[in-house]
Amino acid sequence: MALALALSVIASTGVSIVILARMIYGMASHRVLPSILGNVSPRFATPAIASVVVGVVLVAVTWIYLLSGSIANAFTQLIDVTGVLYASFYILTAFSAIVYYRRRIFSNAWDAVLVGILPLAAAGFLVWIVIRSWQNAPGSQRWSLFGIVMAGVALMLVARYILRSPFFRIPRESAPR
Repeated sequence: MALALALSVIASTGVSIVILARMIYGMASHRVLPSILGNVSPRFATPAIASVVVGVVLVAVTWIYLLSGSIANAFTQLIDVTGVLYASFYILTAFSAIVYYRRRIFSNAWDAVLVGILPLAAAGFLVWIVIRSWQNAPGSQRWSLFGIVMAGVALMLVARYILRSPFFRIPRESAPR
């Protein structure tokens, strides 16, 4: 059982590093993050610098969690915070889909359901879950979430005003039919 758990943790950590590194690579390619994170290793054909940065950050955050309390408590908090962050990500995705396709929502009944009602209902349900989770969360989880959100806002402002990313000039709606 212990071996299975250890292999599961190793596999999920590896997948997390790869996924986050690819996301950082994509963001760096659009100058939302520093361009050095968008470099691809000629030998491995992967975003090596982004992979190393993600790995180091994950190890550092894990050590901070482990040193601040028990292992069981750290993993419980990590899972809870991750769940709230994923729910928040899907809320933003639903709202951005509604805004992006706003001209198509009322073009026909199918688009109204697919692009308007379903994303809005999903976002509403997830907002309720996030609020309930926030209300029941201990102080350490609230501060973790607050810190993550503030770091994200700071990075967004840096990308917008210092790096002058072209991402912020992309049209905010779909092409008319």
